[in-house]
Amino acid sequence: MMGHEHCQRILDVVLSRSSAEQTEGLLIAQDMQLTRFANNVIRQNVAETNTTLTVLADVGKRRGSATTNDLSDAAIERAAEQARAIALAGPEDPNLPEIPSPKGQIQNSKDQSSNPAFDDSTASCAPEFRAHAVGEVCRRAAEAGLNASGAFRTGTREWAVANSRGLRAYHAGTLADFVTTAMSDDSAGRAQASGWRVGDLDTSAAGAEASDKAARGRNPRPLPADEYPVVFDPYVTDDLLNMLAMYGMSAEAVQEGRSWMNDRIGQRVMSPAVTIWDDGDDPSGVPLPFDVEGVRRQRVDIVREGVACGPVHSSRTAARSGDPHVASTGHAEPPEYRRWNSGPIPLNLFMKTGDASVAEMIASTKRGLYVTRFWYTRLAHPRGCVVTGMTRDGLFWIENGEIAYPVKNLRFTQSYVKALNEVEAVGRESKLLMDEYGFGTRVPALKIGAWRFTGSTV
Repeated sequence: MMGHEHCQRILDVVLSRSSAEQTEGLLIAQDMQLTRFANNVIRQNVAETNTTLTVLADVGKRRGSATTNDLSDAAIERAAEQARAIALAGPEDPNLPEIPSPKGQIQNSKDQSSNPAFDDSTASCAPEFRAHAVGEVCRRAAEAGLNASGAFRTGTREWAVANSRGLRAYHAGTLADFVTTAMSDDSAGRAQASGWRVGDLDTSAAGAEASDKAARGRNPRPLPADEYPVVFDPYVTDDLLNMLAMYGMSAEAVQEGRSWMNDRIGQRVMSPAVTIWDDGDDPSGVPLPFDVEGVRRQRVDIVREGVACGPVHSSRTAARSGDPHVASTGHAEPPEYRRWNSGPIPLNLFMKTGDASVAEMIASTKRGLYVTRFWYTRLAHPRGCVVTGMTRDGLFWIENGEIAYPVKNLRFTQSYVKALNEVEAVGRESKLLMDEYGFGTRVPALKIGAWRFTGSTV
């Protein structure tokens, strides 16, 4: 870990060497360790330390950026010069906002003992700890005649922002994520456990969950394409929220007319049982209290009791709105997400829980499908968040309130917005799941009255 003072010194160099009218430095540092396994054997233990510095330079209504992981003073100066040169070479942006001021923004804390997202045991987690957990999962899979694979990662992540208007922000957090897939010749099961405190992860239970799904999934039967009631594990709900976030919770998507929220804000678009929000301060997720501009993240209600409330904003989309009452909600997208052109994005999403268990949802279903995971989901049409994809790692037919037999994987094309208008029950428990970049979504299981499957995957 670099620490607050080291990060600040690097950002001070950025500001002192830049000749732009306004300058911002963003430093993202990661120390990540990973234990990977396959065929019930640990295959790899790796550690990666990387720090990326991004410099933004404003000249009038032009902005340029440059990125480097060479943190020498000379390299930082080159990056600042490159960012200014790129700004001068580009066209003017009439909607370019000022770099944010420090008013109302994050107050730094050097003392990580009071940080609700940092855990010393996770930061110092040894390879032996991960190997022991992985070994237990692999042994149990082998005893069941299954092959287990997956990965267990732990580490730290630091974000630091400083700009020429006096804003300073620093945050350090820890990450822990375990994912495993158990496989037989004709079945598979997958499970995941995530958090910022490694002691909260029950890797043994995750391994048992994956093995149980794989064991129950042997000898799957074909099922004709049709519309069926479905019970979704939280892993499927996670996909629903992430696709809705990527393709419609952004103010940029709304402004460009490509969001599922367009012409629907203030209207009921989902079941009253559905409430979705983003909160970067909630320690039951993966807290990150400010965005890449250093702007404090606000809690934003995206959907409240089925009603679309509105998108999240960055400084750019707030300026583009033309409304002086609209401000950034602290959701400017990090560099990892810019390849999707998503614009501002919620990164600590939550769905409100209900009062049913998965077992109760299954028991209340006369005929339908229990779906444990989606895979390879891709956007087909943005305005309804119509998505195509397929099931994977466990699909089961429900008959008279009981799981009757496993089913071969099916392909679907479905509006996620329309489907969430058909929610009949919401799980009473929620599960925190991390994506590949370490951002979290806390979601419950769902029962949905109708889901359209369009064909087999084989």
